[in-house]
Formats: sequence, structure tokens, C-alpha cells
Amino acid sequence: MSEGNDSTDPLEFFRKMWNPMSFPMPGMFQPTMDPEEVDKKIFELQAVENWLKMNLSFVQMTVKTLEMQRAALQSLKDSAKGAPRQP
Repeated sequence: MSEGNDSTDPLEFFRKMWNPMSFPMPGMFQPTMDPEEVDKKIFELQAVENWLKMNLSFVQMTVKTLEMQRAALQSLKDSAKGAPRQP
């Protein structure tokens, strides 16, 4: 579904995806010359990297927990099949 975006620029979607807040970002041909600005950007990107790593570990932990739950349920199901019925 369209969000009502009638832009004629075909690359606007990608620009918004990479820079959703529309902050001015230096391009490949216009590098930042201020070392403080570069340090600030490095710090921001490291914060994003740490946030992504934390979320990745949460997802991995959730997957492992669900795998253990599936194994436990399968084990209960298998033991119920193999147990003789009592009158």
C-alpha cells in the first residue's frame, strides 16, 4: 500500500531509509573536515552498533529458549505416546 508519497524522485525512499531524520549527512564527495564532527559520528555509530548487538543477543536467546521449549514439548509428546495406558 502506498502512504500517499507522490514524490517523483525514485531514490527518495532509500534516502529516507538510510537517513530517516533527514539530518544533513556528508556525501562521498563532500567529506567532513571537522575532527570533532567525525568523533561525534563515530560515537553515535558505536552506540547504534552496541544497541544492535544487544538486540541480536536478545533474539538469539529467544531462539534458543524456543528451541528448548520445542524439545521439551516433543519429549513430553513422545513419552506420552510410549507410555502404556492405565485402566
